[in-house]
Amino acid sequence: MANLIDAEAGTERFGSYEAELKLVQADLSQQLDEIPELSGEPRKAAIRKAERALEEANELLGQMRLEKPNIPAPSKSKINARFRNFESDIDAASRKLKSLSDDRHALFGSRYTDNPTTDDQLEQRQQLLSGTERLGRSSGRLMESQRIALETEEIGRNTLGDLHTQREQITRTRQTLLESEGYTDRSIKTLRGMARRYGLHPQPRARSSVRC
Repeated sequence: MANLIDAEAGTERFGSYEAELKLVQADLSQQLDEIPELSGEPRKAAIRKAERALEEANELLGQMRLEKPNIPAPSKSKINARFRNFESDIDAASRKLKSLSDDRHALFGSRYTDNPTTDDQLEQRQQLLSGTERLGRSSGRLMESQRIALETEEIGRNTLGDLHTQREQITRTRQTLLESEGYTDRSIKTLRGMARRYGLHPQPRARSSVRC
């Protein structure tokens, strides 16, 4: 009974992957049909989307391959046939996508040609120089931002160092004041003790004899 349950569970998982793969296949097929009608950036975006769908399809095929050993013997031949059909369809889609990706003229539009004229070469060179300049400007801004960040970090580090030094000075000053208060208290106690020992008392202040 346990083996039967495991086999049925394996068939169920395989069927779940199979249903999901059919949906991905339909989406991939639609994308491959749309790509030839596009060019430039929209074509590149569609190709990237199709590549992600193809990756998902291959992952599902991998999961189905892992589940095949759990298929009950009576269903193995039918399952294997369906699996081979899926593999064949995905392989064909992969070849078609590669062919569409290799079509440079469709990808780059009129800017690309196998036999460029002098004007085309000048235009491509100008575009390359323009791209290089933009990259240089971006790199310059990045370096400037990095410089400012480093300066800010150095200022913060110096400020923290100054605050630490000031804290130490305040702590030492406070300690000195406490010690001074201790010395003063001990001096007062010593003087009072001496006064008691020698019978010394403070003299009362003389009253003034001048009368109005």
